Amino acid sequence: MLARSSLAGADRRFVTELVYGTTRMKRACDHLVDRYLIGSADDQVRAALRLGAYQLVFLATPPHAAVDATVGAVTGGGRKVVNAVLRRVADGPVAYPDDATRLSYPDWLVERLCEALGPDRAIAALEAMNQPAITSAREDGYVQDPASQSVVDAVGAGPGELVVDLCAAPGGKATGLAATGATVVAGDRRLSRARLVVDNIERLQLDRRADAGGSGRVLPMVADGRRPALVPGVADRVLVDAPCSGFGSLRRRPDARWRIEPEAPERLSILQSELVDAAIELVRPGGVVVYSVCTFGTVEGRAVVDRALEGHDVELLDPPGPPWQIIDGMATLLPDRSDGMVLARLRKPPST
Repeated sequence: MLARSSLAGADRRFVTELVYGTTRMKRACDHLVDRYLIGSADDQVRAALRLGAYQLVFLATPPHAAVDATVGAVTGGGRKVVNAVLRRVADGPVAYPDDATRLSYPDWLVERLCEALGPDRAIAALEAMNQPAITSAREDGYVQDPASQSVVDAVGAGPGELVVDLCAAPGGKATGLAATGATVVAGDRRLSRARLVVDNIERLQLDRRADAGGSGRVLPMVADGRRPALVPGVADRVLVDAPCSGFGSLRRRPDARWRIEPEAPERLSILQSELVDAAIELVRPGGVVVYSVCTFGTVEGRAVVDRALEGHDVELLDPPGPPWQIIDGMATLLPDRSDGMVLARLRKPPST
C-alpha cells in the first residue's frame, strides 16, 4: 500500500510507525480506551481508537492533532464516539492493572518468559521487544540482525569445509557462512523458500566471488531437513537454525505475539529434535552440530539438547563467549539490541 501511495518519505515512516506500533501495543491501547467506551465498537471505530490512543500515549502527539486527525479518518456516526473517547484518554491518567497489559502481551506469554528467564530478565526483554528493530548490515551489505550474525560466528566454519544449513531460507546465515570460505549446502523444504536463498546468492554475487577465489559457495537444496538427500557423515558442520515459537524475535514481528499459540513450543520442540537427529547423522566424526532458536523456555532449547545427548553419542561443547551468556545451561542472547537467541554446539566424537 505504501508503494502505491503518493506519501513522501517522512509520511511513510510515520504511517509505518502507526501501523506497527498500534499492532504491537493493541492490548495497552484497548485498556486505555475501554475505560471510557460505553458499549461495543465496530472494527472501524476500534481501529481509530487504537490509532488515537497510540499517538496520544506512546508518541506524545499533541492532543488536538492526534484527536482531530483520527476523527477525520472515521466515517459515519462513529466519529462522535471516537472524538469523545480520545478526548477523555488525552485528559485521563495512564495506568495499567498489570505488566502484561502495560507491555501489551498475552498473559500466557509473559508467564512463559518469566519462567524461562526469571521475572526481572523477562520484563526487561519484553520492554526491549516493544522498541523498533535495529538494522545492521554486514560487510557485504546484507542486512541481518546482530543475533543471527552471532550464530554464524558460533558455527566456526572455515575455508574448505562443507557446512549444511538445514533450515536456510531466506539465506542470511548460509551466505554469512560462505563468507568464511566454506561450501554451504542450504536446504529448505519449500521451493518458494529455496528461491529466496537463490535470490540472495545472486544479489550478493556469491558465485562470481567464489570463482574469483574470494568466498565459498552456497548450493541451494529443496529437501525436508528431517530427511535431507545427503550422504550420512558428509558434513564438517551442520547448522540447525530451527523453526520455533519466536519469543525472542517479537520486536521485528509486531503481530506475532497475537498469533503464536500457547501449545506451539511443545509442537515445535518435537520438530526441532527431529532436525537435530538428522543433523547428527549428517556430520562426520569430530564434526559439530550447532542448534539455535530465537526463543526462550525449557520445552524448546534445553529439552531438545537433553534429548540429543541422551539419544546420540555426542558431547556438549563449551558455549561461545560474549555477547552470549549462560541461562539454564544454554548460551543465550537476551533481546536488548538484537533478537533473543539460545544456542548449543554438539560434537560427534572423533573416529577411532
